[in-house]
Amino acid sequence: MTQSTNSNSVSKGRILVTGGAGLVGNELITQLLAKGERVTAIYNKTPLANFNHSLLEQCHCNIMDTTGLDEVMQGIEKVYHCAAIVTFNPARKKELFAINIEGTSNVVNAAINAGVKKMLYVSSVAALGRIREDEMITETMNWTEDTSNSNYGKSKYLGELEVWRGMGEGLDAVIVNPVIILGSGNWQQGSSKIFKSVYEEFPWYADGTTGFVDVRDVAKAMLALMESDISNQRFILSAENKSYQDVFNMIAKAFNKKLPNKKITPLLAQIVWRLEAIKSMFTGNDPLITKETAATALAKVNFNNTKLKKFLPDFNYIKLEDTIAYTANQLQQMLNK
Repeated sequence: MTQSTNSNSVSKGRILVTGGAGLVGNELITQLLAKGERVTAIYNKTPLANFNHSLLEQCHCNIMDTTGLDEVMQGIEKVYHCAAIVTFNPARKKELFAINIEGTSNVVNAAINAGVKKMLYVSSVAALGRIREDEMITETMNWTEDTSNSNYGKSKYLGELEVWRGMGEGLDAVIVNPVIILGSGNWQQGSSKIFKSVYEEFPWYADGTTGFVDVRDVAKAMLALMESDISNQRFILSAENKSYQDVFNMIAKAFNKKLPNKKITPLLAQIVWRLEAIKSMFTGNDPLITKETAATALAKVNFNNTKLKKFLPDFNYIKLEDTIAYTANQLQQMLNK
């Protein structure tokens, strides 16, 4: 493990963040620093380039490196575990399970060994078994073969089990299960690709329904849960349930682009994901659409977001239309630079 700090005077922070380069981790670090917290962010490949702050220390450490984790965890009081792989490419199943399950187990073990006071784990609604069109999804549900169509969902569910195991061994922890997270991150990857597709006037839309949430609210909820005495709980983070068509239309209007006008049918979705699978075999890149993502886009799924409000009565979500307008504006500014 090597260290890379922004200031020679920085001592190890009280808060550790894994996955700081991701959409959630980046926003979380921004909010932590704004609150004057001392933060240690670990990175696997590239240091966080958009931060230059005296309260931030960056350390090169892979979560598969148990020795490195034990070292970096010394002196840490709180851990936000955001690092994960999000992929629906069947060819990356081994890597997916290693990072999301074994990597999480390593973080949990290092936190226990270091006497960390509290840990927050960023899971996903995929761990709840989100293919349930006949019932509202709540935190009481779990992934099963019948209610999930992805290895990603299974990996996050099994990752959660490692956190619950840690709780059984005395670790105070809380889990969040975000829905689709919207924010102005790298729109070449993750959920931000939705904005890129609509900006480029991709004509197709799906009429499935799911939950959406602002990345700023995800980080805000994480901070509130960490600072509370709430433990041994999991929370769905979702502002609103909306159809993909409605969200695509709102994004198109925010960018002043053409609205998607071609509906994806189940038959068409099957053709497309098969063609993408063949294309991926030759290019080596993740397919744009897989069997799993196609099924998810067509499913009408609704998430119950009331539990968080019961535990955090003062918490309010940003309206989805405001999230989309803000994110589109941020992305437009980045494009104009």
